[in-house]
Amino acid sequence: MGSRVGSKVLLVIGTIVGLGSPARTEIGERVTVGAFQIDATEVTIRQFREFAEATGLETAAEKSGGGFEWGSGWERRPGWTLYRPFGAEPASLDEPAVHVGWEEASAYCRWRGGRLPTAQEWRLAAYTETRASVAGFDTGRTYRFPSGETAEGMNTREDDPWPRHAPVGSTPAGINGLYDMGGNVWEWIADRRGDEALTAGGSWWYGSEQTTTEAMQWKPSDFYAVYVGFRCVYSLPS
Repeated sequence: MGSRVGSKVLLVIGTIVGLGSPARTEIGERVTVGAFQIDATEVTIRQFREFAEATGLETAAEKSGGGFEWGSGWERRPGWTLYRPFGAEPASLDEPAVHVGWEEASAYCRWRGGRLPTAQEWRLAAYTETRASVAGFDTGRTYRFPSGETAEGMNTREDDPWPRHAPVGSTPAGINGLYDMGGNVWEWIADRRGDEALTAGGSWWYGSEQTTTEAMQWKPSDFYAVYVGFRCVYSLPS
């Protein structure tokens, strides 16, 4: 199987487009959820670097000397940036792009012809299965976790193979064939509340309860930390 990185899952009301009823979502498959596209994986270091080099972007974490980690409160970690998420070269450039603020994530999505997902879009994609005849998932059912009935397979602080975030697509595919909608890293959402923006999905540092829909969190939109990444959605012609 080739890399899943950067693939998109096409979400269109109606039937699965040109694919019949697959047993599970693979690279480039399209499933029925709503009238938008969504990245199958979180945006990666490799992908964001391409954008930053093309646009001359220096992230706020780079300018300020490093992003944040939770210690005795939020503590800045010198040298922790998008390109060195834990202060050293990443094991893989397919790790999620973290230490990125809401505006920077939004700019990346616009550059790719998309935008950040709304909370409504994110909830639909993450929790309600719309594919037909998919083993392990019931069509039309809304689940507690993005992984399904249980939290098994997600990268959280519970029992799993990943002590920190994992390269995107390392965990099993969840609802609608999407990867890491629960766990791995929090994801920026389009919804704003003054100077705050919504995040969804939890992270490797949290337990599975933070991956549920009611556990979405508001964070300062200019915040950047090792726990927060994002993915994009793409509107379709009406």
